[in-house]
Amino acid sequence: MSFAEIFNSDWFRLVFIPLFIVLARIVDVSLGTLRIIFVSKGMKYLAPALGFVEVIIWLLAIGQIMQNLSNVVNYIAYGLGFAIGNYLGIRIEEKLAMGFVVLRVITRKSAQELKSYFTRSGYKYTILDAMSDEGPVHVIYITVKRKNLREMIPNVKRYNPKAFYTVEDLKCVSGNVLSQRRKSNGFKIIMRK
Repeated sequence: MSFAEIFNSDWFRLVFIPLFIVLARIVDVSLGTLRIIFVSKGMKYLAPALGFVEVIIWLLAIGQIMQNLSNVVNYIAYGLGFAIGNYLGIRIEEKLAMGFVVLRVITRKSAQELKSYFTRSGYKYTILDAMSDEGPVHVIYITVKRKNLREMIPNVKRYNPKAFYTVEDLKCVSGNVLSQRRKSNGFKIIMRK
């Protein structure tokens, strides 16, 4: 079988081209998801580079659709690749866990155990006494690296299971930058000026 016969075969048109479109869309949408996240974090060199690669891959995928407009399988492949690409882009970003977040913990009972945990672990925090519609509360603010958040949340639940908490992404952190290094007994804070 010659290359021309392979490229014109139904197998090539119904299996290979849709498979190529799915894979291309998975890659370009995953890159697009990461590019948007990098833009929001101010990564002005990495985001455009990803955008360049993303668009080239997209052009290759859309070119195959335009050359095969009568093949409905290509449309399904395009949508499937888009959906999977979004999912994978989010999962990759979660694994990278870049940047800083603010962990805000609101607790009704004494926050002493939680404060002791943060102190033992080397985290700097700010605690405020506040009033909610249900009475007095303590509000604890902590700025941490996103990668450290995974181990903090279970400890918040452990020391104060009924605490309410929120997590917010930060674009930048001004003033002193906290650098956390793992030690055998927790974290060490190094202040840089």
